[in-house]
Amino acid sequence: MRSGTAEHPMQPLAELPRRGLAGLQGVLTDIDDTLSTHGRISAQAYAAMAALHDAGLLVIPVTGRPAGWCDHIARMWPVAAVVGENGALYMRHDAAARKLRTRYLVDTDRRRRDREHLATIAQRILREVPGCAIASDQQYRESDLAIDYCEDVAPLAPASVERIAELMRAEGLTAKVSSIHVNGWFGEYDKLATTRLLLADEFGIDLDTARERFVFVGDSPNDAPMFEYFPYSIGVANVRAFVDRISTLPKFVTRSESGAGFAEVAGQLLAARD
Repeated sequence: MRSGTAEHPMQPLAELPRRGLAGLQGVLTDIDDTLSTHGRISAQAYAAMAALHDAGLLVIPVTGRPAGWCDHIARMWPVAAVVGENGALYMRHDAAARKLRTRYLVDTDRRRRDREHLATIAQRILREVPGCAIASDQQYRESDLAIDYCEDVAPLAPASVERIAELMRAEGLTAKVSSIHVNGWFGEYDKLATTRLLLADEFGIDLDTARERFVFVGDSPNDAPMFEYFPYSIGVANVRAFVDRISTLPKFVTRSESGAGFAEVAGQLLAARD
């Protein structure tokens, strides 16, 4: 049965079992409207990331944002690595070797061909769904198509957002809705699959045996695989806007929205380590 229903409500973050956090290894987090608030990373949210990182936890953003952004995030943020484009890639900056380690799930030639096809699909969507736009960060993407439905355009109705996703699926794409974009790509990967790959390749962690040592924080439909997989899955309070559109809701929910909600999570996790 779907979590988050009346029979299985999201529990307040305060109910997160302290004893289960003693062996915590990492915090996985969405970015848009989870770390960010109204499109910006607040000082509060950034400080919360840094505090978790300084405490020795693996802080890993798992996002729909593009490869070009991930290069910056991996190098400049207080994080261990980043998963981007809904699982199309991961990046880890090896400070000792002064090298950015990058793995794409699809090879260079296939990505180039896919981008040409995605550009054609984008034009069809723009014709058929008035008010949407190609996302402003599309030029930094390697593997997916992002259609903006509320970041830099006036918010579209839910029916229009779903129509964008339907058009993508009709073209053979996997389509996922975030809090700002509808993302589509060729392939079956997702945020969870590439997070599992990253942890195995770069940190020697078998996530299937370590899932109880990780927390995931998110807010929107494309986070559903993570909400379902992790026992300690947490939604920032604005996840409630999507309760009818997320196949599996998080187990816990914060009082505060967006970056303040992430800071709330960090505070509780750090307190459990004292």
